[in-house]
This record gives sequence, structure tokens and C-alpha cells, in this order.
Amino acid sequence: MTANRAFRQIAVCAAGLILFCVICRFTVFNSYTAVIPLPPQREESIGQNDVSVKVESPEVLTHGALAVGDGYLKIPIEPGHSGESFVSVYDARGEGVSNSFFKVGPLGTVFDYSTGGFTGDSAVLIAVPLFWFIVCAIMLWHFFRSRGPALYSYATIYYAGFSLFSLMIGLVTAYASVRHMMNPKDYPMLMTYDVIKSASWHFMYLTSPLVAVFAAAMILSNLALLRHEKPRIRNVLGILISLLLIGGELLGWFLFTRDRSGSETMMRVVDTFQNTYATVFVYFECMLTGAIICGIRAVKHQPERDKDFIVILGCWFRKDGSLPPLLRGRVDRAIAFWNQQKEENGKEAILIPSGGQGRNETMPEAEAMRRYLIEQGIADHLIRPEDQSANTYQNMEFSGKIVREINPEGKVVFATTNYHVFRSGVWAGLAGLPAEGIGSRTKWWFWPNAFMRETIGLLQNRWKQEILFLVLLAAFFGMLSMIL
Repeated sequence: MTANRAFRQIAVCAAGLILFCVICRFTVFNSYTAVIPLPPQREESIGQNDVSVKVESPEVLTHGALAVGDGYLKIPIEPGHSGESFVSVYDARGEGVSNSFFKVGPLGTVFDYSTGGFTGDSAVLIAVPLFWFIVCAIMLWHFFRSRGPALYSYATIYYAGFSLFSLMIGLVTAYASVRHMMNPKDYPMLMTYDVIKSASWHFMYLTSPLVAVFAAAMILSNLALLRHEKPRIRNVLGILISLLLIGGELLGWFLFTRDRSGSETMMRVVDTFQNTYATVFVYFECMLTGAIICGIRAVKHQPERDKDFIVILGCWFRKDGSLPPLLRGRVDRAIAFWNQQKEENGKEAILIPSGGQGRNETMPEAEAMRRYLIEQGIADHLIRPEDQSANTYQNMEFSGKIVREINPEGKVVFATTNYHVFRSGVWAGLAGLPAEGIGSRTKWWFWPNAFMRETIGLLQNRWKQEILFLVLLAAFFGMLSMIL
């Protein structure tokens, strides 16, 4: 619901800014002033009275008093009938200084094909960066309002990741807009179009130092992991992700910095390919960033100690029934929360150890945890094992049934390992169990690689939706490359 609300707010923002541009166009910007750069060799030789202007089609447009600036000419253009016309500037000797091509639209809008400017372009230059800043504010507002069970959702990943994207694009387009309005001679509208259509590339460029630092940290943590674990695919995931990020950045640099030549159509095709590639890369970069931010926030989140149930997510245990450090950490974290809550308000929560019996396991995971809980002093009547689940979703689904049987209005917290908190919360929401999470600590060298697995798992769960959104995003920026 919050995602739909955010989308509606962004749509209203876009509609409002479009209306702002339309109103400005027909109330403030009724004419267009062409800024024509002078050839370098003619800048000092042309004065106010040394030039004349000839309009090829006076019925299409007329011009006002010409002004000579520092290396440029300013020519006010007044629209007439719809059509196209050349506007030529000559010096006192009748030699051509410039030749610009203009088009007048049905509503009297003047389009300058030489510089890319048009009537009311200043309003658009204000609206575009303002739109991105407002989108950033909307996403941040929804992100920080996502508390409790609402924190664990795909929407918060989008809010966290794409708020950064919106902020960066807002800053880049604001920079381009200010440069054009302050110096239209050296920074024409065509250059601002390049900034807008290559927004994804600018994001890649600005965030490349952060990507490099992140990749280096991931590789170091993964190398430390390999000193303690076997070199399996799941244990080198951090290295693989880091190499993909670095390789993606290098490929982007190669695509956008190499010299290009060819026809206008070929150049547009190349631009479209480049910007589509950058959009795809940035999309996954933002999703990864959002998942990391949400994962860290989920781990640091401290639920209120007013819970009726504590669900403990199971995992592998030893053949003798004892708990290995990973599973013991989850149960100890649940016990610590239970004790703290009892000390603060005397409330004794029901503990639900959750996990079925896997292959090569001597008993259900829930039973192994139940025995450990009793050893730690928890009364047996406060433990309701859930021993049928085979994965995290079923942990939440089957535990939810127990919760509803005892107290449908009961408040729930679940305990798992820190890297698993956010994804488990997402599964809880999908299973219809409103719950908050608490995480047990694990080794520093284990956490990053494990969290990468969780992030990939999150994206894999919604691969159809992710591909659809990615295709729409890439199509949008690809379209900009073809029309601008």
C-alpha cells in the first residue's frame, strides 16, 4: 500500500510540474531569445551596428532588436504562423556570420534546432531537477516511516536505493540547468539534453569510488571467510559480486569515453545502447544499495518489549542434538529478549522454536531448540514448538497458525542470525504474520558473504517483477536517447 501511495505522490508531483511548465510557457515565456555564439575569429570584430538579420520566412517568425554580448548574439524571436525558417546574420560587408534554423509549433512555441532551446525552456530546466529532488524526498519520507513489520518489504529497498539515485540525478540536472542559464553560449540546451538522457551514466560515474571501496571490502571479507570455510560457490559469492561490479564499471567507462563517429542515426543507436546498459547496471546497483541499507537498519532495529510471541528460526544442528554456534546464537538472542521483556514489564512471551526434521537430522530442529530452551531455564509450558516447516516461509506460515490459535491479536518478534533478519521479515509479511525481527551476531568475515546470498535470494523471489520494472526503466532512458 505504501508503494502505491508513493507512486501516486510521484505521479501528482510530475503532473504538477508539467502544469507549472505549461502555465509558465503561456504567461511568462511568450517569446524566445536565441543565443548565437560568434565564431572565435569574429568575436572582436563585430559590434552592435555591424550586423544585420535576415529571416527567410517572415510570416513564420520575426525578430526583435539584436544585442551583441561577449562572444555571442542575442536575437529575440517572435512566433508567427506554424512553419520553419532560417535566420541568417550578416556583418557590415555582407558576409555570413551565422545561419540558424527555427521551427514554430501550432501553439506558437519556437524550437531552435541549432542549440536545442525552445520557448519556456527555463521553466523546464527548473522543473526537471526539482522533480528528482521531490522524488528523493518522497522516497526518504516513506523509508523512514516504514517501522515495525512494515520495515520488511521490497518497497523499502526501492525507497532506500532509488532515493540515492534521485538525489544524484537531481544534483546533476541542477548543475546542468544552472550552467545553461548562466552561460547559454558555452552550455546550450543540447548539452543539458545529454545530461538528462545519460543520467544513469552520471550516477555510475559519481558512485564509482563507493563501488570500488565496497568491492574491495567484500573481497577482503570473502578471503577471510575462505580461511575458515571450504571454497564452494556459496562461499565465494562476495568475490564474484565484487568482480561483476568492478567489471561493470570498467565496461561503462569504456563505452562512454571512447571516441565515436558515424551518421546521426548510428550515433543515436550507440547512445541508446550505452544509456540502456548504464540503466541496467544502475538498477542492480540501486537494488543492492537498498538491500544493504535495509539489512543494516533491520539488524539495528530494537523492537518494543511488549511481545506475546517469540518465533525462533531453526537451522542445522549436530547429530547429538546439541546446537552449533549459529543456531545457539539465535536461541540465546531470543532468550535475552525474553528476559529483558520480563524484567521491564513482567510479561512472559510464548517461545515458538520453528523448524522441521531435515535429512540426516535425528529430530526436528524445533525439538533440539526446545531442549536447549528448557536447559536455560525456560518453563516447558511457555514453549510451543513448530516442527513441520522446511524453509523460512513455512517457518513464518506455520508459526503464524500457532499464534492465531492462541492469540490472534498477539504481537510477534522473530529471532534469527543478523544477516537473515530482513529477508525473514519479508517472508513473514508474505506469509501473513506481522512480525519484527531481532538478530544474533556472527563472525565479521561471515556476515557480508551471507548477506549477499540473502540479497540475491530476495531478488530471485521477485525476478518477474524485477525484470518488468527493469525493462520499463531501460526503455524510458533508451527512448530519451532516441528523441533528445
